[in-house]
Amino acid sequence: MVQKVEVLEKRYNVSAAPDFDFQASYNISPGDFAPVISSENPRQLSLFQFGMTPFWAKKKMYLFNARAEGDRNKENVPDYKGAKEIIMKPAFRKPIRSQRCLIPADAFIEGTTKDGLSKPFLIYLQNKERPFSFAGIYDLWVDEKTGEELKSFSIITTTPNELMQKLPHHRMPVILSKNDEKKWLNVNTPLTEITKLLRPYPSELMNAYPVGPEIKNPRAEGKNLISPKGKPLQAEMKIRTRNELHLQGMGNRKK
Repeated sequence: MVQKVEVLEKRYNVSAAPDFDFQASYNISPGDFAPVISSENPRQLSLFQFGMTPFWAKKKMYLFNARAEGDRNKENVPDYKGAKEIIMKPAFRKPIRSQRCLIPADAFIEGTTKDGLSKPFLIYLQNKERPFSFAGIYDLWVDEKTGEELKSFSIITTTPNELMQKLPHHRMPVILSKNDEKKWLNVNTPLTEITKLLRPYPSELMNAYPVGPEIKNPRAEGKNLISPKGKPLQAEMKIRTRNELHLQGMGNRKK
């Protein structure tokens, strides 16, 4: 996430929290802090740690991905249509109901199923649509020894769309459309409506290109990490607009 705070505030109609101190990063990794908009404070831009620690944990954990299917679909079948058992998982069943968040992103990095981040790709939305929103969940954990409070989040993942299968990779984060963002943050949205949102984003609205393996180092930083090392996987979609001139009050009139 490299957007300026002002851009995020305008995009999401929020204000940064008083203690908001985020440095733009090309390589946010588990353990780092990242901007979020939570269901608890939907008009505020906050910083939560990437990698969720459930409230009941005895020590810090880093659950950075939450499978929409839970323990189902272990084969990661792309056209899986079964239950979203995330609602049953001990770490996620409470957050998915009442502690949801938007995670702004410019793009994300994914490796191949076989070679991981030794062969990474940068995946983004076409037509320079950024930032966009991952569907996230969060929790509040309190260290029993120190009393430290920590808010941390997980990104929900789902089955791969056609683009992700080209990498190939067997999962992808849930990306929300702008129209669904308020629904996601609203704690009164029925759970059945929430689970319907846990689906792959349309492949034709996305693209990807290969980048260098240096990005697998969680401490690596800099714009060079996202420099293309090859061509995009599919053709770029261009939005064409047509200007039409409508003349009103002119032409033949009846006498």
